[in-house]
Amino acid sequence: MGCCGSKGNAPTPDVNGYRGPATGYPRQTNQQQQPQYHPSQQKVTVPQIQTQTPPTRPQQTQQQTPTRPAPDTILGKPFEDIKQHYTLGKELGRGQFGVTYLCTENSTSHTYACKSILKRKLVNKNDKEDMKREVHIMQDLSGQPNIVEFRGAYEDRQSVHLVMELCAGGELFDRIIAKGHYSERDAAKICREIVNVVHACHFMGVMHRDLKPENFLLSSKAEGAKLKATDFGLSVFIEEG
Repeated sequence: MGCCGSKGNAPTPDVNGYRGPATGYPRQTNQQQQPQYHPSQQKVTVPQIQTQTPPTRPQQTQQQTPTRPAPDTILGKPFEDIKQHYTLGKELGRGQFGVTYLCTENSTSHTYACKSILKRKLVNKNDKEDMKREVHIMQDLSGQPNIVEFRGAYEDRQSVHLVMELCAGGELFDRIIAKGHYSERDAAKICREIVNVVHACHFMGVMHRDLKPENFLLSSKAEGAKLKATDFGLSVFIEEG
């Protein structure tokens, strides 16, 4: 015959569904009891480890300060000491605005002529513009057979220096005075060279505007020396119209 027990003595199921002994205590197991989640329990948020990127420094661009020309410059470039490149020698001639010296290039020992113009004699803006235009014209015409070759321009606080080809024969004016008399053939030869200079200038878009025997130089002291035009201080570029 079976026996009946009261509800109070009935074994109670444990958490995992097993029934313990009659004493009502849950049976011990080797497994740990898993906690039950209840909605009323507060949800625990595991903090995430955030890797902070170190702040990047703004890239400092190294700006090179351009070399600016001095405020009173004429050629539009920084001052430069001509003596770093050339050694000035004896005086070759003198004009209204400047003096021409014999100069020697320090690196090659080649001789040239240097025309030095005092900036204090360039009293107004037009004089300075004429000086700047003369340099540009000589640069454009350099290399023509009957025009003095231009080597370079330098400017300091006192003067502007134009270095050009040395014509050892001197001025045509002095040659005419020294010779005294020209045959028609010799005179025609000189006039032909002068016209060639005019043609070369006009072809390059330049008007000399100061053609005279003083502004033509002889390449050497020889009798048949080549004639070369110089002094483009009054020259202008030909413009349309």
